[in-house]
Amino acid sequence: MWPPDADPEPDPESADRPRSGRTVPGLRALLPARAFLCSLKGRLLLAESGLSFITFVCYVVASASAFLTVPLLEFLLAVYFLFADAMQLNDKWQGLCWPMMDFLRCVTAALIYFVISITAVAKYSDGAYKAAGVFGFFATIVFAIDFYLIFNEVAKFLKQGDSVNEPTAHRTEGDDSNSDSDSD
Repeated sequence: MWPPDADPEPDPESADRPRSGRTVPGLRALLPARAFLCSLKGRLLLAESGLSFITFVCYVVASASAFLTVPLLEFLLAVYFLFADAMQLNDKWQGLCWPMMDFLRCVTAALIYFVISITAVAKYSDGAYKAAGVFGFFATIVFAIDFYLIFNEVAKFLKQGDSVNEPTAHRTEGDDSNSDSDSD
């Protein structure tokens, strides 16, 4: 027991596994996959969460209690959507309209970041406010790119759905007109 043995007995389970790969399997499941983080959506969500966090820290330093809420909420929402997309919760929870929720999150974030960034840069002369305003403008651009890409994906999906339904609708109308002409 005490003092510990100089040569402890090796654990039989660890002999089969290499020492460099010793991690707790449950914790690894919480991390997003590298393939998702390298995708465009993953990079956008990482940029959104990073810029929101930096903007939040700048407002904390500037003691701007009026502006603290937006970056904090957007940081938490970006992290939530990062893990929701990485864990593919949109496939598991079919009742929620994930693209619409993500689109509304990005649109509102871009608009609110734009307004508070203009206010922070124009109204206050403190350096922390200016830095928060600049990072807020960068966040506005990233959120705008994200909602533009989401909008394009949804529009493409809706167009694809309309093109599938159009030929059957024309065929049905054509069949009805032929059946009327046959009855004469």
